[in-house]
Amino acid sequence: MAADKALSWSYTEDFPNESEPARLARSRAAEFGVPAVSAGTGAVLRLLAAASAAHAVAEVGTGTGVSGVWLLEGMVDDGILTSIDVEAEYQRAAREAFTLAGVKPARTRLIAGRALDVLPRLADAAYDLVLVDGDPGEAPAVVEQAWRMLKPGGVLVVNDALAGGRVADPARRDELTVAIRELGKQVRDLDDSVPALVPSGDGLLVAVKR
Repeated sequence: MAADKALSWSYTEDFPNESEPARLARSRAAEFGVPAVSAGTGAVLRLLAAASAAHAVAEVGTGTGVSGVWLLEGMVDDGILTSIDVEAEYQRAAREAFTLAGVKPARTRLIAGRALDVLPRLADAAYDLVLVDGDPGEAPAVVEQAWRMLKPGGVLVVNDALAGGRVADPARRDELTVAIRELGKQVRDLDDSVPALVPSGDGLLVAVKR
């Protein structure tokens, strides 16, 4: 990346004002050693939720609630966030962040379990936005489920789509990097997909379902 582009990327990452609940969730993520979306990524998630007037959002990968706080800030006031994670301890930390944000308990549904065990039980065409931020090895199957769950006009978001810059480097041919490149092609080729790759954070792969 040219120096001026790197500076511009850094500027965009520092541009958003992160709320206290999101900062708390970020601090807890650091304590647990859990990756968390950057403030720049969070701002894009909030924007997408607001632009789609999202009532129903599903998230694969609760973590300690950083992305959830940003999504809830963009959703309509009575919108419901369904968030899935295998670690119930992380979800307890996420609930603390949501409470600090003034989110009513009825607006969040936290489900402890594997995404591929939980997602098939969620309804078809019922969600305005689905965020995929879990195990990269499961991502292709998770994306298929997410696409089924989206309403027409709904938004699919896959986090870490540039894998810290590895995806853009043609010399990187390790298994994980190749898998993430293939995931990009999968999303680009989905039926009725309007895709884009956004270089916020570690990359957001975004697609609107026509």
